[in-house]
Amino acid sequence: MSVPNENQTMVQSFNILGFQDMKEKRVLLFMLLLSIYLLTFSSNMLIMIITKFDTILQNPMFFLLGNLSVLDICYISATVPNMLVILASQQNTISFVACVVQLFSVIFLESAECFLLAIMAYDRYAAICKPLHYILIMSREFCYSLLSMVIIAAVLHSLLHTLLIVHLPFCDNKINHLFCDIPPLLKLSCTDTSLNEIILFAVSGVFVGLGPLLFIFLSYIYIACTIFKITSKAGLRKAFSTCASHLIIVFIFYGSGSFTYIRPKASYSLERDKLLSLFYNIVTPLANPIVYSLRNTEVQTALRKLFRTCQR
Repeated sequence: MSVPNENQTMVQSFNILGFQDMKEKRVLLFMLLLSIYLLTFSSNMLIMIITKFDTILQNPMFFLLGNLSVLDICYISATVPNMLVILASQQNTISFVACVVQLFSVIFLESAECFLLAIMAYDRYAAICKPLHYILIMSREFCYSLLSMVIIAAVLHSLLHTLLIVHLPFCDNKINHLFCDIPPLLKLSCTDTSLNEIILFAVSGVFVGLGPLLFIFLSYIYIACTIFKITSKAGLRKAFSTCASHLIIVFIFYGSGSFTYIRPKASYSLERDKLLSLFYNIVTPLANPIVYSLRNTEVQTALRKLFRTCQR
């Protein structure tokens, strides 16, 4: 049982100090973040539109890709607009309630993306290893059921961490980070956070992080075994192309996220975490439409058709 700390106070708001060392570069950073945000938003919106309305892309793979774009738009919108406000107004205060809402949103969207990437790996497994039964396996009803499970699991995971954070006593309200996240908030607590760290490692690290990653890895073992049996060069090239796009997104997302969350509190480096947070909050949502549009011929065809339609 923790002993009450005389410095413990009821925190009503937090100060986001992530940009305090960048005062001379505020305008440049603001323009850069705004440009990336608009590019990410518009490119993911394009993916959503073409996967929804283009007849060429009416299959489970692109249905899941469209939902990934929805997550990425929400993901970058949960943090970057507030960063832009801080840079533009130099008012770095965020209310306790707003911080909690941002924390819940970030955890929910990160969790949902972990699970969705695993479902996309299963989709690729079904398409390559079970091509004759693909439509039956990945039916629209089954996809909706999987997405419902993703939402429920992500909400429960996010709610767990949010409630644990909310009940912590804080001795300080200065967050040396770019937004409200688990590691910097644990740093502010004036009580033992061992339970939070254990749950963060066990639930986030193992169930939400390692579990889907192992599932993706296992799926691609089966996929690789099937691919090497393909004799047609065209079929082999198409299989590699569709799998490579998904794998690039997986490596970017899991690579940056694992360094941030699956570590003990004592090893947190907030300066390094600020750079990592920019990476997985900005680069990952931007990478999704770029990687898929560059590597997927169906997406390229649908985009060209959309642009021709807009020019008429």
